[in-house]
Amino acid sequence: MSPLDAAGTELLLAVDGGNSKTDVLVIDAAGTVLAQVRGPSCAPIHHGLDAAMDALDVLVRRALADAAPAARQAHPAVGVFALAGADLPHEEEALLAACRRRGWADRCVVRNDAFALLRAGTDRGWGIAVVCGAGINGVGVGPDGAVVRFPALGAISGDWGGGYDVGLAALGAAVRAQDGRGPHTALAAAVPAYFRLADPLAVTVALHLGELPESRLVELPPLVFDASRRGDQAATEIVLRLAGEVTAVAVAAVRRLGLAGGEPDVVLGGGLLRAGLPLLDDAVRAGIKRRAPGARVLVVDREPIVGAGLLALAEAGAPPSAAARLRAMLPGRSDPFRLLEDSTAPAP
Repeated sequence: MSPLDAAGTELLLAVDGGNSKTDVLVIDAAGTVLAQVRGPSCAPIHHGLDAAMDALDVLVRRALADAAPAARQAHPAVGVFALAGADLPHEEEALLAACRRRGWADRCVVRNDAFALLRAGTDRGWGIAVVCGAGINGVGVGPDGAVVRFPALGAISGDWGGGYDVGLAALGAAVRAQDGRGPHTALAAAVPAYFRLADPLAVTVALHLGELPESRLVELPPLVFDASRRGDQAATEIVLRLAGEVTAVAVAAVRRLGLAGGEPDVVLGGGLLRAGLPLLDDAVRAGIKRRAPGARVLVVDREPIVGAGLLALAEAGAPPSAAARLRAMLPGRSDPFRLLEDSTAPAP
């Protein structure tokens, strides 16, 4: 067996653990997919660290069992864990220690899940990534390897954006329309109808009494996007506020890395940014291009687990052909890298 063939038999583990779901991938060092499993979120913010690791353990064991018939090696040499909640240094350290204790791989690497999005969206090895799903976060890596991060701790770190905040804004607009403090909006009917309640105030009361979990507000962005498509002003204002926040994260990373005059890739991902809403796409692109004219703004329709797998291949020292094979085996939609074209939409 040649050294390259031997390297290709190494088993690698990749995890993308977001706020809404967890993907686990088992591959070999040649980029061949041996198993892929999806399950619920393993984010510590929802479960606590120990329970989160228990939930992840179930998925990892299932993936390794699925891979066993095709694997030449029983235990992963490298495991890359791209996890939501790995925002501060002590959080990364705690997650890394927890992964090591579980013994899932000979060598474990923990990164924030935004790094998986960045790697899924560009092969340069550097650029900017903004993820907007249940929450919002961003990272930047410069050509020289410099890294910029954001705390991403919610309102206490100045954040706004993501499914929860958009949903809360939708409910607020609906209640204000009902009681006269705000203008009429289609959300006043759409929001209570979604929860099968009588009116916006009934939704508020149900949340206040704990009869409706606040976590369900993350389900409301599609209603906002649909109302915006129909020209609803309140919904449009929410969408444009979201665009402004996405732009602010991207531009801050660009500036902190000194890339405003360069041509960085700005990779956008997460459920809200993958929704294909022209108003949101156009406003984000216009805002970024105003401040970084040379930037290439892309929406990545591949799942971030592809990026986690690519990070695992890099950690294992796999050749470029392995990355190409992995991308080919885990295709996105018909256009997995959607370049946001020029637009006349106003920048937020």
